[in-house]
Parts: sequence; C-alpha cells; structure tokens
Amino acid sequence: MTTATTSPDGLGGAAMGRRPENRRQWIVKILWTGIWLVYLSAPVTDLLDGGHGVLARVLGSIGLAVFVVWYLLLVFRTGRSERNGLALGSLACLAAESAALALGLGREWLVLFVYVAIASGAALPVRLARWTIPAASALMAGLALVVPDGRAFLGALLVPALLGGFAMTGVRELVRTTIALREARATVARLAANEERLRLARDLHDLLGHSLSLITLKSELAGRMLPDQPEQAARQVADIEQVSRQALVDVREAVAGYRRPRLADELAGARLALAAAEVAAELPGEPDLTGIPEDIETALAWALREAVTNVVRHSGARRCTVELLRRRTPGGQVLELSVEDDGTGGSGEGHGNGLTGLAERLHTAGGTLEAGPCGSGFRLVARVPAGARADVGSPA
Repeated sequence: MTTATTSPDGLGGAAMGRRPENRRQWIVKILWTGIWLVYLSAPVTDLLDGGHGVLARVLGSIGLAVFVVWYLLLVFRTGRSERNGLALGSLACLAAESAALALGLGREWLVLFVYVAIASGAALPVRLARWTIPAASALMAGLALVVPDGRAFLGALLVPALLGGFAMTGVRELVRTTIALREARATVARLAANEERLRLARDLHDLLGHSLSLITLKSELAGRMLPDQPEQAARQVADIEQVSRQALVDVREAVAGYRRPRLADELAGARLALAAAEVAAELPGEPDLTGIPEDIETALAWALREAVTNVVRHSGARRCTVELLRRRTPGGQVLELSVEDDGTGGSGEGHGNGLTGLAERLHTAGGTLEAGPCGSGFRLVARVPAGARADVGSPA
C-alpha cells in the first residue's frame, strides 16, 4: 500500500515521496502503486460472494472505484506542499466513504482505512500527517467495534495503518533530505569550479601582468628610439624577446601545475568512479609520498587513472582492489601500485593505446608496467623508483 519505486534517486523511476517527472516515471509509479491495490481483494470478494443485493453490489462497486481513483490522485500529488487544505478535504471524504462502505457492506471494507492512512503520509507534510494518521486509525478502530465481527479484523489492520502511514512520512522526509543534499553538493561543486577559475585568473594575472606591462613599455620605447638610435632600439627589442620568452616559460609551468594529477586526488576519484559503477572497491588510505619526486607521483597517478578507467569501462568487474606498497629490490626501493579486478580484462588482443601510452610514461619516469590476466580477472602493476633518479628513463 506504499508507493515505493525501484529507483530511490529518481533517475530510473519516480522515487518514493516524489512526483513523476517523465512518462517512464509515471508508468513505473503506476505499476508499483497498483501492486499494493491487491489488498483490496477482500472488498472485491465481498462484492462477489458476500450475499449482497444487486443495488448494494452496484453502489459498492461504484464506491470502490471512486475510492481507488481518489486514492491514486492523492498519492500522485506527493511532493506538492501547496494546497494542503485540498488534500485534507480529500482525505476526509475518503474516510467518510470508507466508513459508509464499512457500515453498509461489512467488516471486509475496513481495509480502506489503511489506504487512507497511507495517503495521509504520502500527501501531507509531517506536521499534519502526524495527526491525520492516528485519526484515521482511531476511526477504523471505532468502526471495528460497531461493525459485526469487526473486532476480528482490528488487530490485523490497525498496525499496518499506523506503520504504513508513518513509514510514508519518514520516507518522504528522507527523499526530501536527499534532494536537498544533492542540490547542496551540486552548489558546492559549482562554487569550487568558480573558485578554481578565479584562482587561475589571479595566477595568470600575477604571471603575465608585469611581463606584458614591461613588453608594452619597451615596445613604445623602442619605437621612439628606432629612427635616431637604432642600436638602443635593438637592445630594447632584445629585452622584449627575453621577457616574452620568460613569460611563456612561466605560463607553461603554471598550466603544467594545474594539469599535474596528484595520487591522493586520483585515489579519491577512483573511489567515486568505482562506487558509481557499483564495483566493490578496496583502496588504500592517504598515501605516504615522503621523498617521492613530483614526476614519479604524477606517473603513478596517471597509472591509477588509466587502470580504474579500464575497470569501469571495459572489464565488467564486480570487485577491484588497489594496493600501494614500497618494496626493496636489487636496484633500490620502488613504489608499487597494483590494481586487480575480477572482470574479463577486455578483448584480450593485446594492450590498447591507453596502456601503451602509460607504459611509455612510466618508462620516462624510470618505471615499468605489467598488465595481464590474473586468476579470474585482470591485474595491472606499475613500479617507479621510490626516490630521486640518477638516470632518467632507465627501468627501476
């Protein structure tokens, strides 16, 4: 009698506590809500085999159809906080109709009050639902004492009415909180991106402001000197060339710093990527990179990024283990990064461009790459020197 769906985040279907936003979500929510209408089989059976007259059957059928349509309208208005008065009036009408049907046709119709309680939790905010749910349950209990043999149904219906109604309020608030957290996370991401752009703009201004100003001044000075003092003008032009070259070097270093991946950041990104792909991941904590040069760390960061990308996109794995260890070898200490999964490992037709480029990058950093099938999955191992390299480009 609840209105849950198969997609709590609202991406694949209409989430419990949220209004559908597209055709697919409408279909999913209608089907899921319709499943719980099976508990109306008791009133339907009573109409068919309860020994009622023709007029009672006709009126009961009309009343049940009106109740179901009204109930669905209330459930599908979930998430609209305005016009609570209309929802309260509708719930009052549903409760009155349920009472009339129970008094006129028998105890089997008391189950309608469970749907009234559920609709209260789905359509009303908590401040109102905490009163309407007990009220609907109390009215049902009172009628159960009046309707013949209604007490036999009281225990089986009172608990579902209370639990179902308050469960709907809890789920609705949970969905509301999840939506708010998702929006807050998106806002934080936008602010972080804006802050990064501002920082880049400030750094480029600091790097280029002085150099460009100096180039402008020397250009004007060289222009004034050119007709009468060509040698001094030539010196100014030479200064301009030197300043512009230095500015180009500074810009390249700044951009390289922005593009340089960090191993800690890549581990955090790998954790998010594997979680999004529903791959159970075992990753190390904050890496200890004491004494590790930046180019070595960068090579390992690229290796981790490429390995995790292959796991997510190509392997079809359900589990992935990442280890980062320091090992002592005859050639000295090495830092070893291993990424192992239980997937297929791709087509098996040799390394692709990604792994080939990664091997070249590691070789430039003085490291090695091993990648291939391992047991029931695939394993990638990247090794780099755990210290300054005496001979750049030689294997570890």
